[in-house]
Amino acid sequence: MLVAGPPYVLGGQVNVRYLTGLQSSNAAVLVEPDGSATLFTDFRYSSRAREIEGVGFVETARNLLPAIGELLSGRRISFEEAHLPHAGYRALVDAGVDAVPSSGLVESLRAVKDVEEIASMRRAAALSDEIFAALAQERFSGRSERDLAWWVERSFREAGAEGLSFPTVVAAGATGSSPHAVPGDDQIERGVLVTVDAGCVVDGYCSDCTRTFAVGDVTERLAGLHALCLEAQLAGLAAVGPRVRGSDADVASRVAIEAAELGWAYGHGLGHGVGLQIHEAPVLRPESTDVLEPGNVVSVEPGIYLPGDAGVRIEDLVLVTAQGCERLTEFTKELLTVD
Repeated sequence: MLVAGPPYVLGGQVNVRYLTGLQSSNAAVLVEPDGSATLFTDFRYSSRAREIEGVGFVETARNLLPAIGELLSGRRISFEEAHLPHAGYRALVDAGVDAVPSSGLVESLRAVKDVEEIASMRRAAALSDEIFAALAQERFSGRSERDLAWWVERSFREAGAEGLSFPTVVAAGATGSSPHAVPGDDQIERGVLVTVDAGCVVDGYCSDCTRTFAVGDVTERLAGLHALCLEAQLAGLAAVGPRVRGSDADVASRVAIEAAELGWAYGHGLGHGVGLQIHEAPVLRPESTDVLEPGNVVSVEPGIYLPGDAGVRIEDLVLVTAQGCERLTEFTKELLTVD
């Protein structure tokens, strides 16, 4: 049962899709304490909404929340505070609804994937492996980051992906010192590291994978930077398992990097949950209070970023199991040399 208190109105579109299967830009679900649910949306999505079994349906005006407010006037309901803007809250209250904020109910359900969800994520991860393997055969030198990013995106589409999990990152040399670099138009030179962070969507579920390549021969220092990041990533993987706190997995990934006196260059968390969204619960970072459990799918992605110099990140998509964890992205993490 989703709620034990007052009826719960869900307006986050990913949560609406998770509970009902309806993908739209303008819908909400009212879940009653007995588990029954009513879907609200406008004319544009009404034909699909009517076909959903096990869920009631009410067609509303396009201005959704005032319409829902009129229908629920006089009732006490909970709402998703993370997904309801203040204007929407005012629309409910002005219509006479006693609206009480709540959070995290559906997100906690989404954090544990079922068999079908895991199967979709396996397919997305396998497609990522296929594209990274093909990318390793491509020429990097003399091409722009933007050109390679477009190659990745086009290849995902041609291979059958519904879309991208996020804009592809291709970051060469000093550009790689930014974790969320934006691909540019300068030509990639030989002798640098290139970080590629990419993912696709299959059956609505995301993949996420990062590999760092060497373009031609690189210095021992850069190769050592990659080796250090790989050591940290393997330690993070070894720490992931059921009943493990996200903060503890994060700590395990930092030991080698901090021993090399580069802790300051690893400024983000070890990872995050992945599913219908590319960032969701649980999280693996220093302040995390999440405890991992079987069925969680998370990224494990330490990085080292030296401003104005270079960067490296290595990332796998990982399923938490009863025994530990299973890598879903299997493409090699060794430092591959590309042309």
